[in-house]
Amino acid sequence: MWIVEYRELIKILTISDLKVKYQSSVLGFAWSLLNPLLMMLVLYLVFNNVFKNNQNHFALYLLIGIISWRFLSIGTSASMMAIVGKPSLVTKIYIPRQVLVMSTVLSSFISSILEFLVLVPLLIILGAGVSPYILIFPLIHIIYFMIVYGISLILAALYVYYRDLNQIWDVLIQIGFFLSPIVYPLTTVPPQYLMYYMLNPITALMQMYRDVLLYHQPPALADVALTLAAALILMAAGTLVFKRLERRFAEEI
Repeated sequence: MWIVEYRELIKILTISDLKVKYQSSVLGFAWSLLNPLLMMLVLYLVFNNVFKNNQNHFALYLLIGIISWRFLSIGTSASMMAIVGKPSLVTKIYIPRQVLVMSTVLSSFISSILEFLVLVPLLIILGAGVSPYILIFPLIHIIYFMIVYGISLILAALYVYYRDLNQIWDVLIQIGFFLSPIVYPLTTVPPQYLMYYMLNPITALMQMYRDVLLYHQPPALADVALTLAAALILMAAGTLVFKRLERRFAEEI
């Protein structure tokens, strides 16, 4: 399998992406913490009066939603450039082009893990605490990785042909932010729409993260089944689209 055969190259490219991401800024990884914290502060000030009676630990509720959303937003946006951004690796040597997408998503995956690790002390400081259910977190995050990777394969392949895709995706990401339970609790969703709303795997993922990190309970089996099914479908669809479009990557770049 290409992942095993090219594991060293994936490792090198992933480390390179991380170095570029953090060495080019003055504060380095601190931005990965400051960004969601500042956004949480703004959203907390705006929405706290609206939801303060419905949601305990609202600041942590917001922060978990923001950090989890950042993996999708940053991971897919960066991976869209995975092929176009490394033309020499596409045109001059032969490697499975999925390696480029995989390494970019892995870079965002590692950054996301670090952000969640910083969240743990905040859970304790702000009074929510931690429970043994936090051990389920790696499983949830791996499922999320599969979802982001599947979407990234599609975006990276399409972007080679359609360079306006990044503008369209930016708009979709902004819409998705407000269509996911990041700044509001699920109880605000009208009951007649809740069943359809929960079909969004990102909604189920955020609920799973909050279950194990904030509510100290195991995630619902229905949420696990939904997100795992979505992950497998997206990976299969992403691989199919990528394989079909990669034949002309070198020509289009």
